[in-house]
Amino acid sequence: MTDQIVFYTHPMSRGRIIRWLLEEVGQPYETQILDFDAMKDPAYLAVNPMGKVPAVKHGDTVITECAAICAYMADAFPEANLAPPVGSKLRGDYYRWLFFAAGPLEAAVTVKSLGFEVSADSKRSAGWGDLGDVMDTLEKGLTGRNYLVGDSFTAADLYVASHLAWGMQFGTIEPRQVFKDYASRMTSRAADTRATQIDDALIAAAA
Repeated sequence: MTDQIVFYTHPMSRGRIIRWLLEEVGQPYETQILDFDAMKDPAYLAVNPMGKVPAVKHGDTVITECAAICAYMADAFPEANLAPPVGSKLRGDYYRWLFFAAGPLEAAVTVKSLGFEVSADSKRSAGWGDLGDVMDTLEKGLTGRNYLVGDSFTAADLYVASHLAWGMQFGTIEPRQVFKDYASRMTSRAADTRATQIDDALIAAAA
């Protein structure tokens, strides 16, 4: 029997990424909705000492951080075909883009959205360079491709497309045509539609 999956989230958080992931995985899961104050309660800090969502508990294993949850769940449920097989030559590209989004992409967008500019003299000190470097690198990686890795959808696509869709919606990522086309293709998947409906219904119920 598969170990129980418990999903800790809030419908207006990065947990929306992991809701999509779990719908792609296709295994039953229990959802624990936390308001933002409850994330700092001792009971939840025992799950994630950062006091943030999302987090996933799979049996006795707790995973936090969206990219880590994506990588873990893809490997834990290989039948969902969300990652290239271990040992595949595509595995390197898969890890590259998954953690490119977790590192350079999120850092560059966050710094910019908070009103900070990385000066030309400081670019070499920042692991992501600047927002322009990140956007140009991602555009190059997506140009002429349906997916980031090989010829099929992976958790890297899910994670990158989530960042792009969210950032373009709220104006923190430039809506370049290749980004719009890619995000539209990825978020048209049935699992993302289901996930969006679930979280939007939770938001509406709380209003």
